[in-house]
Amino acid sequence: MEDLAAQQTIPANYLVQILIELKAQGIARSVRGKDGGYLLGRAPSEITLADVLRAVHGSVFDTPALKDPDCAPELKRAWKRLQHAMEEVAEGITFQQLLEEQSQKEKMYYI
Repeated sequence: MEDLAAQQTIPANYLVQILIELKAQGIARSVRGKDGGYLLGRAPSEITLADVLRAVHGSVFDTPALKDPDCAPELKRAWKRLQHAMEEVAEGITFQQLLEEQSQKEKMYYI
């Protein structure tokens, strides 16, 4: 886990907190023992970017303006539309798609 944290340049204890949240949502699962670690809790095609964002941040997109009583109604509606659009897009991105995109990238030859 320390290797992954170092590769991603994040503190190891922060990575542990993320993994705990992902495990609580069934996105990841832990395996005990000498060769233990974390694995995906579901197939990559069943995990969306929205699932991960909600597990880690509580929502896909949020802004204080949505809860601000002084925010103009027109602006609040615009924020709501943006929130809805981001949720829709994030729901449409699966980890399987990300894996396939990475696979295609590795097959490219640059001249």
